[in-house]
Amino acid sequence: MVDHPLLVTLFILLLSGIALLGYTMPEEVRDWFTAKPEPVPQVDQQKADKPRKVRETPPDVDPISLTDADTILVIDSNQFFTADGLKALREIVAEIESLDYVESVFWLEDIPNLNIFGLREPILPNERASQKRLDDAKEKAIKHPLVGGQLLSVDAQTILLMVKFKWMYVTDDDACTTGLKEVAKKVVTEYPDVKFSFTTTGRVPIYLTAVRTHNANKVKYQVIGYGMILLMAIILFRGITAVIIVALAPMFGVFLTMGIIQFFDFQDNPFNDVVLPVLLSLVGLTDGVHLMVQIRRHRASGLSGRDAARRGIQEVGLACFLTSVTTAIGFGSLSLAHHETVREFGYSCVVGVLLTFIAVVTVIPLACRTGLGRSIHVGYGKGVIDKNLNRISVIIEMVLKRAGWISKVGIGLTAVLILISLTLRPDERRANMLPDGSEAATALNHMDQAMGGLEHSRVEVKWSDEVESDSPEVLVAISEVDQLLNQEALIGHPISIANILSALPGEGPPEERMSMIDLLPPPLKRAFYTPERNQATVSFHVQDLGIAKYGPTFTRIEEGLAKIGSQHPEFQFQLTGSAVWRWRNLYQIVVDLASSLGSAAIIILIVLAIAFRSLRLGLISIIPNMFPLAVTGTFLVFTGQALEIVSVCAFTVCLGIAVDDTIHFLTRFREEQLQVESDDEAIRKAFTGVGTALIMTTVILVAGFSTVIFSDMRDQRIFAIMSGLTIGSALFGDLIFLPALLARYAKRSQVPAMEEEELIPDEPMQESLVRE
Repeated sequence: MVDHPLLVTLFILLLSGIALLGYTMPEEVRDWFTAKPEPVPQVDQQKADKPRKVRETPPDVDPISLTDADTILVIDSNQFFTADGLKALREIVAEIESLDYVESVFWLEDIPNLNIFGLREPILPNERASQKRLDDAKEKAIKHPLVGGQLLSVDAQTILLMVKFKWMYVTDDDACTTGLKEVAKKVVTEYPDVKFSFTTTGRVPIYLTAVRTHNANKVKYQVIGYGMILLMAIILFRGITAVIIVALAPMFGVFLTMGIIQFFDFQDNPFNDVVLPVLLSLVGLTDGVHLMVQIRRHRASGLSGRDAARRGIQEVGLACFLTSVTTAIGFGSLSLAHHETVREFGYSCVVGVLLTFIAVVTVIPLACRTGLGRSIHVGYGKGVIDKNLNRISVIIEMVLKRAGWISKVGIGLTAVLILISLTLRPDERRANMLPDGSEAATALNHMDQAMGGLEHSRVEVKWSDEVESDSPEVLVAISEVDQLLNQEALIGHPISIANILSALPGEGPPEERMSMIDLLPPPLKRAFYTPERNQATVSFHVQDLGIAKYGPTFTRIEEGLAKIGSQHPEFQFQLTGSAVWRWRNLYQIVVDLASSLGSAAIIILIVLAIAFRSLRLGLISIIPNMFPLAVTGTFLVFTGQALEIVSVCAFTVCLGIAVDDTIHFLTRFREEQLQVESDDEAIRKAFTGVGTALIMTTVILVAGFSTVIFSDMRDQRIFAIMSGLTIGSALFGDLIFLPALLARYAKRSQVPAMEEEELIPDEPMQESLVRE
């Protein structure tokens, strides 16, 4: 890496060219290596000619939908059922529908007629109606199965307007949110006695809020965070050129990785877009600081840039390689996850960590040989950490004197904290991705209170061809599903064809009311019932309380559906919908990520045991690696947090940093143990050799993460707090528990005899090395 700068430069340019192809033309490159599609097999004509039951085609009817809206305009007031309130509502709807980019507004007056005689019975009466008639209309609207709890809250103080857009005419994002509210507010100003308040929610406002805040915070806190890291690095290094060279390596590693992984079509993976660059930056920065500290030390001792770089690579190159291998193998365990997103993240981590290692051991030595590296040693020994390292060495002396009980405390405390951390349970909320106090987050909470939740899920009911679609058993099965859902307190306002039929005049059991289904308007009938496909649905609301709270509810519902299915063998019942998907899949993502952490710890133990040819050192490394994760996990438990995707990602990122520092200390200890007679002296020299880099990387990273604590995004705050706490705890483990464990359990007798005989220098050379 040092002796052949021209070859290294050509190698860097080659990798850069490959990465640029990934940024500019990944599809074309993938096509070069993609196999041609196999010929389509011939169809078995005998099977093709086998007669099948031909199903009817559903008629061309546009069924109503209570959930199909781009934006939901939420109106709150206690004056809806007043003369002026009705006038204002109708005028608001008319004005919004007149906007050129609005396709439709679905609200109370668009509900189809339930009168079996076809007579129009409007939900909202004429504005000239008496107050008694208005009050009666309010009671009827609340009891209407398609209105109460769906478009009108049960206390009649919240009304929803379901707005759909003509996207070809939408020229401004604000038109989808504030534009609608401005139109509505303008109308209300004409009715001074009417007090309406407006908020927007739905998929478009939530998406826009999340994206805007994410982009704004990403730029803001990246600038602040990187600025803080740069400032702290300059203060600690006492030299700008050293900081620039160290920063070049992780930047180049991220550049290579984000370009090359696009060949695998992983670029849309949210973990790769957000977590992977942070992970690679931290791993690269950690190794880069360790390498630069050694190069600056030798440069300050009088060696040339070339010789200082050679010595630095010789001393920490193996440690950097081990950190990359262990991190890559550990995160490679993610490729065994059930979820495709997590598997892709695992593959990308392996590629990225190895490329970042290549960037560190090529860019930094090469840059040190250039004019940029002439002054990297300026300020060496004058930094805050360099000048006070001897004072900090007092901690090592204290640990060595009490190595026995400190090591026992470290093992016991780590075990206890791990047990506490294991009580964490996975969870996820949609509001967590929104800024605190934002309109979208407030509207989500309001929808939980007023409508039983914004999100909808459903039970799909299907029956075999052996059952006629107008069979009374169909309605019986659907009614049993309704009853099952109504038993659950967290399930809001189930609605199905059975609810609608029960609202029609007359009485009788479900099997006797099935004949009335043909009296329903087709758009209403086919909203929840499709006889041509032998299918019906039961829809219900889900609150944004955290998907973990719905785990027992969904489990009981599935058990109940299984019992109903046993009573109706020709029927199939499936619980589905976005909330159910999140319960099954996002829950599994968190479990997969958490499992990967355990796998990574075991793999790291095995790799270190092989690398150091000592199972004991591998076991010793577990404590300083797992202690910071256990501390952070305990913090989450005591603060009432759950195990979310963001928290597991923080664990994943910080495990790489903790492992890096531990390996650097162990590698240096192993080298020193072969050169000095005393184990305690080997620990002291290991601290002298890597202590500056350990403390420096910790201070820099904690300072960078601390800036994000003030973000208005909860997920970003959690990530920053966990990262800072984990990295700080990792330093404590490496400076307190690791030396104690080495002094207590890594005695010189553990060094292989042949290796000791070959590598320990003679007395004069040893004295020279000690002096140097």
